[in-house]
Amino acid sequence: MVALSFHRALLLAGAFAHLGAAQTADSPTILSQDGSLVVADESTVAPAAEAVTDLATDEDKVLLLTDAVVANLTALGLSDIDLFAFGDDAAGLAKRSNTARVGDCKVFPGDPEWPSRLTWTVFDVLSGGALIETVPIGAVCYNNSGVYDAEKCQNVLGNWTKSALHVADPTSVMSPLYQGETCMPQKGDTGSACALGGFPSYSVRIQDVYQVQLAVNFARNKGIRLVVHNTGHDFLGKSTGAGALSIWTHNLKDIKYFESYETPSYSGPALKLGAGVQVAELYAAANKHGVTAVGGECAGVGVAGGYTAGGGHSPLSTKYGLASDQVLSIDVVLPNGRFITATETLNKDLFWALRGGGGATFGVVTSITVKAHPKMTFSGFTFNVVTGAGTKNTEQIFWDAMYAYWRRFPSFSAEGVYGYSMVFPRFDGVAGYTWAFNPFMFPGKTLAQSKALIQPLVDEWTALGFDFTPEWFEHDNFYDAWTRHFPTETVANSNMRTSSRLFPGDIWSNVTKRDAMFDTVKQIVKEGSALIQYNMNPAQRQGTPDSGANSHWRTAQWFAIMGTNWGPDATEVQLESSNRRLTDDWNGRMRPFGPGGYLNEGDVMEPDFQDAFYGSNYARLLKIKREVDPDDVFWAPTAVGSERWDVAGQRDWLTLQTGRLCKVRD
Repeated sequence: MVALSFHRALLLAGAFAHLGAAQTADSPTILSQDGSLVVADESTVAPAAEAVTDLATDEDKVLLLTDAVVANLTALGLSDIDLFAFGDDAAGLAKRSNTARVGDCKVFPGDPEWPSRLTWTVFDVLSGGALIETVPIGAVCYNNSGVYDAEKCQNVLGNWTKSALHVADPTSVMSPLYQGETCMPQKGDTGSACALGGFPSYSVRIQDVYQVQLAVNFARNKGIRLVVHNTGHDFLGKSTGAGALSIWTHNLKDIKYFESYETPSYSGPALKLGAGVQVAELYAAANKHGVTAVGGECAGVGVAGGYTAGGGHSPLSTKYGLASDQVLSIDVVLPNGRFITATETLNKDLFWALRGGGGATFGVVTSITVKAHPKMTFSGFTFNVVTGAGTKNTEQIFWDAMYAYWRRFPSFSAEGVYGYSMVFPRFDGVAGYTWAFNPFMFPGKTLAQSKALIQPLVDEWTALGFDFTPEWFEHDNFYDAWTRHFPTETVANSNMRTSSRLFPGDIWSNVTKRDAMFDTVKQIVKEGSALIQYNMNPAQRQGTPDSGANSHWRTAQWFAIMGTNWGPDATEVQLESSNRRLTDDWNGRMRPFGPGGYLNEGDVMEPDFQDAFYGSNYARLLKIKREVDPDDVFWAPTAVGSERWDVAGQRDWLTLQTGRLCKVRD
């Protein structure tokens, strides 16, 4: 986009001097050149933005909210312009009176302080028409919603478990449990009402940086809860919240390839990614340019947001480390509304914290630049094994085969392996298990090399009588391996909740403790938990700058996700029992072996989340949080500093995002 003059934006200012009693109207007006009043909208008012050269590239233009824009609007007496002031100037500092004391809550719909319809309209005009009043995705299935549409309802129902449906919506989340399930499309014909529940009240469709700045300044100055939302691929309720203003970054889709990118610690190709770029888009771009990129296994995950901010494990983690280890530069809007770039040499504390210290915590990332690695061979196998009646695999053979696999985790990860598999009860109701490898993969190794490395395990499995049929593969690039051998994710399950543990490598040196760990995980699976497991070691690679990523990742050999579920008609007592079993019982038994968990796939009720999700880095992360965001403009469950706030009205065994956000301690 090109630079915008302030002319049309400034016209808005004079209009408000003439509004008088019309201040309560829903549609603001501006004074036209002939002296008449006309409606202020996108056709008459330019967005509050100025095109500024991007210092990182010295060529791209970034649309920013600047001091000059705010000053020009202020000079002409624009109503409510102080709501968009930066947090480090006089007007913004004066708004510090909105800083909550213990017992206070963020401003909520219905409060006297909640913005009027006119104020929201001003916000919409200044943002270029980017404001969206929330209509839940399931509302089209409710006759009494005002937006009922039978055809759209069938589309929602038919695609409910597919991530693409939710990604395209500004507020939908893939874990509706945390939203409160107040507008589920499956219940549209029951006569119940569709309510917002934990959905935000408004969202801002972000296409340029200035819109993020407007939203951050507005939320901070009004004391409104602020959330950051990209795809809604979120297992802890971080990207939604009742009464919130949501920053929807999904449409920041730019991808730029650099053949050569230089930092103090890196020299080589790189990719600059907008905050809305998803894993599938990253992998396709890397493949187009003949390189390999580090991302997640799920196609719908947003790369530059919570995934990388939370560390981000990857099929390439054993070879190249976490996703956060790939970051070379970060563009971010801070809690004070300023737009900065953080690198090894600029804003170094933030560069450290934003790489693994958690999303929706230190600011809103608008883009990141990441390493691109050489193209290489990927080989390995997949298989699907069933145990129990009608198979050769008895329960004893199955667990003996599993233990044989587990015992080899350190030696496999030393070879750069990525072992990703799932264990579920059989889906046909017969007693037994389904064990699916999706896949067992060796980055950088030929098929012959992979077969030689896995042969000792194959021999042991064969000797045990374990019946399995591996399907081997070999590709000369990662993109083909990923598109052909990784599963499609299923989302939007509301009657389940997961947790995770990171089991460190030193346990394998103590056979007694190692076997006790195996026995514990086995017993929990036998009691009803699913098991999603990864054999990988994302240690920090030599030459990679230190970061705020969970220190427990660096020694892990086994990343395990466990889960509990309940029936659709479960009582409150059954819900509590199931949820407490996950947090207190199953996790309680595993914590002595794996004190760490993964921030993005952990238990939202983790009792010591500070250590579990951040390890030895928490103290420094908290110090940076207090410095950059003293007023807690940003909050998310289990985020750094989140212990100062609670969502009101929640059960002590499960926090949803359906109530006010209130301060409980300094």
